[in-house]
Amino acid sequence: MEEYVVRPIGKVRAAEGLFAIEVAEGWRDGLIGIEGFSWLNVFWWAHQLDSPEARAVLTTEKPYRQGPDRLGIFATRSPVRPNPILVTPVPVTGIDVEQGVIETAYIDAEDGSPVLDIKPYHGSTDRVDSWTVPHWCADWPGSVEASADFAWDRVFNF
Repeated sequence: MEEYVVRPIGKVRAAEGLFAIEVAEGWRDGLIGIEGFSWLNVFWWAHQLDSPEARAVLTTEKPYRQGPDRLGIFATRSPVRPNPILVTPVPVTGIDVEQGVIETAYIDAEDGSPVLDIKPYHGSTDRVDSWTVPHWCADWPGSVEASADFAWDRVFNF
């Protein structure tokens, strides 16, 4: 199988309720024109879960209370994956292009997680008006905004 090289462009900063994406100096020109986007898709590497053992996991035992007894990893949002690449849409609360800092209200990455890429969220390419999900997750929120107040502890078995 072919090998690919992925180079981080920055890091996630998460401490005491403050969240930011820090873009490394050599990549900051890529932020030109990003002002005005209210949401960004941040692609990041789950480096704390990157091991040969974690990459070999292809199924998981009933992670969701209403879900089937066994799920393939591609049917989950788990950070344990063959390639631990994750994507999180984040609301932009501030941008300093010169310093390479994107402030956000929240990101579900650990402090220091490598950021692989950033893409602007745009309704014409990122939003789907008509979508379906399996019955076991049909009562989950229909948007990121609604997820903030959802009782996720009722969903997971861990």
